[in-house]
Amino acid sequence: MHRADTHDESPDTGWRITEIGQAQVRSEAGAWLLTANPTPADQYSDAQISDYVTDDFRWTPPLRMTVTASLTPAAPALRGTAGFGFWNQPFMPGQVRLRLPQAIWFFFSAAPSNINLAQGVPGPGWKTATINARRWQFLALAPAAPLGVLLMRVPALYQRLWPVGQRAIGVSEHLLDHDLLTETHTYTLDWRADGAAFAVDGKTVHEAPVTPGGPLGFVAWVDNQYAIVTPQGQFGFGTVPLPQAQTLRLDAIRIEPQ
Repeated sequence: MHRADTHDESPDTGWRITEIGQAQVRSEAGAWLLTANPTPADQYSDAQISDYVTDDFRWTPPLRMTVTASLTPAAPALRGTAGFGFWNQPFMPGQVRLRLPQAIWFFFSAAPSNINLAQGVPGPGWKTATINARRWQFLALAPAAPLGVLLMRVPALYQRLWPVGQRAIGVSEHLLDHDLLTETHTYTLDWRADGAAFAVDGKTVHEAPVTPGGPLGFVAWVDNQYAIVTPQGQFGFGTVPLPQAQTLRLDAIRIEPQ
C-alpha cells in the first residue's frame, strides 16, 4: 500500500478494496466507481476503499483532503449511507473491543437513518460532520448519561442542555444541498488541530470549532445500512432494501499534510 506523505491515489496505486454482499469496486478512466447493486432488506452490501487494514490509522491534522465525486441515482431515490473522509472505524470485524467514535467527513444518510446529534440539523441528509467521543469533556459527562437521556426527552431541557453535550462529544454539522450529490463537485476539507473548514468547489460551506485529533484512516463508501442515534436515547441499526444500483464515483482523491 502506498505510504507517501502526500497521498495522491489513482486506481492502480493500491487502495484496500472492500466488497460485501452485492457490491462492486472498479476503476474506469482513472476514476473509482463504488457500486452497491440491488440488495434485499435482509442483506448488507458495502462498496468501499480505504487506506488502513486494522487500526493502522495514519492521518492527523493539519492536512487538506480534496475529493471530486458524485453519487447516483437522483437524491430522492438514494438509500443507505455514503461518504468520504476520515474515521477510526469504531468496530473492527474479529475484534471484541469497541473504539469511541471519531470522524471528520462528508457524510450522507437516508431515512430511516437518524443520527441526530447536532441541534438544529436534521438527522438524515448530505452533511459535513465531525464527532470526537474521545474528548475528556465527553468522558467526564459519560457517568451522567442515563440521567441525561431522560432529561433530553423534555423539549425545553433538550433545547437548553443539549448544546453542552454536543460540544462535549465534538459534534459539528452542516446540511448540504441534496442536489450536489448527483452532480460532480470538488469537496475540500482543511483539518486542523483547532478546527476544520469544509468547502465545495472552493467555497467554504462550514467551519467546525472542534475536530478529532487522530490518527484516523481515510474511507470512501456506499452501502445499504441505516443508524439511529439521538440524545433522547433512541438507538437502532439495520439494513434497507436497494431496489436499484447506487454508485459513488470518485474522480480524484488527494490528501496533503500541511
